[in-house]
Amino acid sequence: MTLSCQSRRGALAATLLALSAAVATPSIAAAQDPRIGLKTGFQDAGEAIKNLELISHTPKQAGWFNPQALGDFGFANSDLAFQKNLVFQGGWHGWQAWDISNPKSPTLRKAFVCQGGQGDLSVYGKLLFMSVEDLAGRLDCGIEGIADTVSAQRFRGVRIFDISDIDNPRQVATVQTCRGSHTHTLVTDPKDQANIYVYVQGTGPVRSPNELAGCANTTDATSALFRIEVIKVPLAAPQNAEIVNTPRIFADGQGNVAGLWQGGAHGSGTQSSGRTDQCHDITAYPQIGLAAGACSGNGILLDIKDPANPKRIDEVIDPNFAYWHSATFNNAGTTVLFTDEWGGGTAPRCRASDKPTWGANALFTLGTDRQLKQVGYYKLPAAQSDVENCVAHNGSLIPVPGRDIMAQAWYQGGMSVFDFTNPAKPVEIAYFDRGPILDELTLAGYWSTYWYNGHIIGSEIGRGLDIFELKPSEFLSANEIEAAKLVKYDEVNPQLQTKIVWPAAFPVARSYVDQLERNDGLPDARIAAINKALDTAEKASVTARKGAMTLLASQLAGDVAKSNDPAKVRALIDAVRALSR
Repeated sequence: MTLSCQSRRGALAATLLALSAAVATPSIAAAQDPRIGLKTGFQDAGEAIKNLELISHTPKQAGWFNPQALGDFGFANSDLAFQKNLVFQGGWHGWQAWDISNPKSPTLRKAFVCQGGQGDLSVYGKLLFMSVEDLAGRLDCGIEGIADTVSAQRFRGVRIFDISDIDNPRQVATVQTCRGSHTHTLVTDPKDQANIYVYVQGTGPVRSPNELAGCANTTDATSALFRIEVIKVPLAAPQNAEIVNTPRIFADGQGNVAGLWQGGAHGSGTQSSGRTDQCHDITAYPQIGLAAGACSGNGILLDIKDPANPKRIDEVIDPNFAYWHSATFNNAGTTVLFTDEWGGGTAPRCRASDKPTWGANALFTLGTDRQLKQVGYYKLPAAQSDVENCVAHNGSLIPVPGRDIMAQAWYQGGMSVFDFTNPAKPVEIAYFDRGPILDELTLAGYWSTYWYNGHIIGSEIGRGLDIFELKPSEFLSANEIEAAKLVKYDEVNPQLQTKIVWPAAFPVARSYVDQLERNDGLPDARIAAINKALDTAEKASVTARKGAMTLLASQLAGDVAKSNDPAKVRALIDAVRALSR
């Protein structure tokens, strides 16, 4: 039966509300969580940690915080980008580059004052990209702001710096946009090594056409709303970067640019979400040709095989979402996690009285038909206080073979590490939290927590920069952690996902064995025999090792039909075969 658009939305809302009702509420055990009731403090707050080690905390530098107002937005840290031994930390005051060659003692490599909003960053080769949305942003990075309603000195868009000499960065391009750039996404094209693309997500007010030609605050085909901008950046001449497309990714089939959610509540007991006339984040995964957009009132799926011309192929709503904020694919591209920034990041939304499906993650499966199907939710399980801004925010995958694990920031709710291999039943496996920064509600906590080359690195809005290591536990073995550390990158950007590929290594094979043991995938005696074969082969000569692994792979083929997790046995066979080459 074909349903009308309104009927389909109503049916979907009913389905999702039924799904949310099935989400477990915090248990009595959760009420005793060590994260509850932590002592308040700036650099001396109480801390609670599980299955992690905080190996360094680097406080904010003098001049990069306001001691009279610790929650001063003008000095807030924001998102991170990574290149080799450097962590680039954005913020309202500008950007900082931290050398983490020794993660136990990061050093400040460069601090560059450049105001204009939250200052999200990406890095690619010798280029650093910075989002600018604030009306006070200036072409010259000045801190004096702009008083005039229309000004030739105002800059809102994406700055591009040449950082080939990190001590003397040069602004080489300023690409102006009508709504500025709240966030941006680097998009690579596997077929084009000469250029990269930047998707610009503007959420601010439309500027006057007297300041930038073509900016119209309308709802028709002339509108600067209901679109994103695509910037093409020639790597050999970044100064020539320019907008090459303004795709109408929210349009319907009748040419209406405002074709998605029109704003408002979804029914009794639901959230009220804004009109879909913007994306907050778009996460690109070029190797699978897809991107996921978190776009105010909708989550959307984009085909980006032609990165200059993204096309929407699916959209979803969720009556529990107030504001679709960000998205993350699992490595296989079969699950998409969307976050809801209920309260805008400045409100306490993790209290015991707050619904576990509001301000949470919603998890969707993605089939070969490229359609999203919602199957579960995940929210920080420890209740936070009335003075702690807390809601789902930015995170990334941890590259454990055979599992989908994410480290995620929750502002003053701290960091939560959770497994969503089964997206219908995500499970927390580690956490870190501090007490509130003040005894009154103010902006602080983790903006983002990302895995990078063996560590989890957190951008603390009010306190500085933190670096963690995972510790083995009943949820995560030493082999799994070691296998994750084998994955190395020269660059990582928050909204550009790359496929995780593990090298041929014994910790990778042992990770699959540990998972089979944890989940009773094979009998204990068989697990012991496999581990013994791996131990013996690792100590053998190269020739003997290859022969032993070839034999083990052949033997494991007989275990596939006997296991309650045959896919895991097949993954183990692939890992063992890799060791035989």
